[in-house]
Amino acid sequence: MIDTDPSFRSIRREEGGYLPLEDLGLIGDGETAALIGLDGSIPWLCLPRFDSEPLVCGLLDHARGGHFTLTLEDLLEARQFYEPDTAVLVTELRGPTGLVRITDALALRAGADLSDDAGAGRSELVRSAVVLNGTVRLRAELEPRGGGQAWALGSGLEVRALQRPDLRLHLRSNRLLTGLRTVHDLEQGDRLDLVLSWGRIHRHHRFAAETMLEETADAWRRWMTKCSYDGPETTLVRRAVITLKLCDDWANGSLVAAPTSSLPAPIGGVRNWDYRYTWVRDAAYAVFALRRVGFGEEADAFLGWVLDAFEQSRSPRIMYTLLGDPVPEEIQDAELEGYRSSAPVRWGNGAADQRQHDVYGEVLDCADQWLLRGGDLQPALWSRLAELADTAARAWRQPDQGIWEVRNEGRVFTYSAGMCQVALDRTAAISERLGLPRQTTARWRGEAEKLRQIILERSWNEKARCLSEDLDGSGTLDASLLALPLRKVIPADHPRMAATTAAITERLSAGDGLLYRYLHDHSPDGLPGDEGAFLLCSFWLVDNLVMQGEIGRAEDLYASLCARANPLGLLPEQIDPSTGAFMGNFPQAFSHIGIIVSGVNLARAKAGTQA
Repeated sequence: MIDTDPSFRSIRREEGGYLPLEDLGLIGDGETAALIGLDGSIPWLCLPRFDSEPLVCGLLDHARGGHFTLTLEDLLEARQFYEPDTAVLVTELRGPTGLVRITDALALRAGADLSDDAGAGRSELVRSAVVLNGTVRLRAELEPRGGGQAWALGSGLEVRALQRPDLRLHLRSNRLLTGLRTVHDLEQGDRLDLVLSWGRIHRHHRFAAETMLEETADAWRRWMTKCSYDGPETTLVRRAVITLKLCDDWANGSLVAAPTSSLPAPIGGVRNWDYRYTWVRDAAYAVFALRRVGFGEEADAFLGWVLDAFEQSRSPRIMYTLLGDPVPEEIQDAELEGYRSSAPVRWGNGAADQRQHDVYGEVLDCADQWLLRGGDLQPALWSRLAELADTAARAWRQPDQGIWEVRNEGRVFTYSAGMCQVALDRTAAISERLGLPRQTTARWRGEAEKLRQIILERSWNEKARCLSEDLDGSGTLDASLLALPLRKVIPADHPRMAATTAAITERLSAGDGLLYRYLHDHSPDGLPGDEGAFLLCSFWLVDNLVMQGEIGRAEDLYASLCARANPLGLLPEQIDPSTGAFMGNFPQAFSHIGIIVSGVNLARAKAGTQA
């Protein structure tokens, strides 16, 4: 008889057989990522890259999407945890007669440097099971989307995914594999190791799953020695750092907004988007967060990547593929039913060609941070940055689709104007540090101050006692206004900003410290239906409270938000306010940025240093 451990829990399944998003973990290797279910399944893996067509996507169609499962035939309960300071994930499965531990990782090369090694990944997924107690019957099954074929080759199987003839797959094991579905009767101490390889044939490689896992864990721990964070929720913040790194494309410096596509917000709605691309905004926020806790190399790599992407596209885009190319046209996949029957499933992203003026401020703020920390600015790079500032000086007057990418004609959003102000302000600061002619610096500085005053005056609605989402002063609230103090557009304690913070706290509240990003009946975005609470907005509220000296309130809100993470320390894009369930693409980089930045701000405020 096995003693009951309270950290184990029963496997929950939603209608249609889907695991809740809360019961998924993430592994990755800087080229792609996989989701691992509490039941030992892998319902999501795109190969060879984040934005490739998925090999398995049971996450978006439990019956037809495919999976790579290693589980007990008579599973009762399970638990998951990461090896400390790594992306090596452990899933322990308990049945009536035994307990098995599965360790999963996308393998890294021995000695890999996660900040400076484009070839860190091995293009191999390791799944290693060991029986800890009793006897078990373990089922191993690889079912690619659309089906697969296998034939013996060397010590394993050559695998052909019928919908991915471009992939060369090889499945090796320390035990005999007779096909893509095998059952193994094991007893205490026995192991079953599986290694799925792609891109090249690995049949001649020495099979050493344990060594591969150890080398992978060592690489992650070496990288994490650079983490300088010392503040509240230390364990969760360190996990958030790793999660952001799992969204990072190590070879190029780009970063996906989330490693998934089409997870709905809400269930049954149509707000299902492909997030496996690099939004300039999201990536800039991410590298800003990483830089604040000791990871400057990632920030520098992103700046180089985005400037190259801008040059290649001849004019700034809001998002790119990981390689800096245009994002594919948005299409709907009629073959997949969607997570929990929430169609449509989308590949590509139709917002790629939108006009969003905040990109200028994002890039120039990154450049300013880089120079503040000793970076060198070559004349050609300075010329490109100056051009972006001059564009921002003109662009803020024009309607755009804004930070939330409304799918209608757009408005002159206050947030977008604010980020154009950031572009001008940071360019003036750079010019001053470089000792450039005063008249040049003065022009940008003057434009920045003028735009700051325009935002304060034109977006203010006296009746509503708040800044508005647009420069028409409509009085309509948008939680992105909370970001203005964070980007130093308006001080958090300015009377109009303080009033706006109070108004957002009251009028956009979803309860228990959660905030809606806007109210759809007041601010139509061109799409039907509502959505959940947007987690990053609540972290922005934490930051504003810190800057206003409300440290106690900020600490309480921060703790409540952190408590919403799943047992692995992962957060989604949105929360269902009525149930607390996760919604939207998962894990979401934005939410983990909030964990890091708000933690740093709280720690610095309590230490009496500048947040």
